[in-house]
This record gives sequence, C-alpha cells and structure tokens, in this order.
Amino acid sequence: MRRQGGATAVTTVTEGPAAEDPIAEALTTEEPAAEDLATDETVPDEAPPGTGHRRLRFVVWTLVVALLVAGGGLFVMGRQLRDTPATSNAALTDSEATSRVAGDVTNALGKVFSYSPSATAVTKESAKQLLAGKALQQYAALFGQVEKQAADQKLTLTTHVVRAGVTRLTHDSAHLLVFLDQVYERRGKTASTAAAQLSVTAQLRDGRWTIVEITSR
Repeated sequence: MRRQGGATAVTTVTEGPAAEDPIAEALTTEEPAAEDLATDETVPDEAPPGTGHRRLRFVVWTLVVALLVAGGGLFVMGRQLRDTPATSNAALTDSEATSRVAGDVTNALGKVFSYSPSATAVTKESAKQLLAGKALQQYAALFGQVEKQAADQKLTLTTHVVRAGVTRLTHDSAHLLVFLDQVYERRGKTASTAAAQLSVTAQLRDGRWTIVEITSR
C-alpha cells in the first residue's frame, strides 16, 4: 500500500509461484528411502528353467566324446605295438612251438644229408617226404651225382645237427640258422669231418614242418 495524491492506493499483490532456488531445492530435497534404492537396483534376469540341466548334459557329452577319441587312439597305439616285428615273432614268445620246428628241421636235415652206398634209395625217398618247393628241386637235381659218388667211392656220409636256432617263427612259417657237422667215411680211409652252416626256411604242412628252401652260408 502506498499514498498517491493524498489518497491511499492499495495495491494487491497476487502471490505467484515462488522463484526456484537451486540451493533451497537442494536442501529441501528428500533423500530417497532405502526401500526405493533397493527397488531401483538392477536385478539379473533368472535363467530359463532347464538351462542348468542342458549345460550339464553338454559337459557330460563332451567328456564322453573326448574319452572315446582317447580310447580309439590308445587302441590304435596298442595295435601298432602288437604288430611290431618283435611282438609278432613267436620264436621270442612261444618256446614250445620253437622247439617243435627246430626238432622237425633237425630230424629232416639229418635224414636227407646222410646216406651210404647201399641205402641211397632210402635217402632219396626221405627227401620227397621232408622237402618241398625249391629245396626239393635243388636236392633232386644234385642227388644223381651223390648216388654215383657214393657207389664209386664207397662213400658214407653222416650228418649231425649241432645247433638249430629259430630266428623267426609265425603260425605257418619259420626261418632257421643251422650248424652241421658232416662225417665222410670212405672204405679203407680215415674218416674226415667238415662243418657246414645253412639258412633254412620251413613251412607247416599237414601238421609237420617241411623244409622249402636251403641256402649254404
């Protein structure tokens, strides 16, 4: 209210909205309640039902596949080890089979390389039963000379196997190194002895070891 020209003028001031005071606003602004803060925090979405089981199955199948691959590799390695020359040579593992082939070859060589002037026919027949293949062919080609020599010189030959070593043996074939002593006797003369060394290959035929190749060393 103010005076104007002797009259009192009344000025009505209509109160409007108070001016915004940033300081006051800051002082009067209430801090959010603890419940509101807790509500505003980001809550992670829950995993869909069954996700954990699917992950577990995936891990299990991964392990199964890895074990199968590892098992296959071990099988191949074991197969390779079993198939090496050392493990496939029965002469190193089967003493009974080794002794049998050595015995059969020793007996055969003693018969086919022993003869007398009056019994060459027996030796020849033994060779047909105990030799085969290349060994029999070579023996037959040379035995004509042996028969003639035995008859002319009255020569008797006796062969003793000193040692027969099996170097390789499978279920149906064998390789041997054989050492021989051969005694030559001529009528009216002193007997003489000679040593011989042979490489022999034998095959199992009809349950018996038959010599198929003989090489002088």
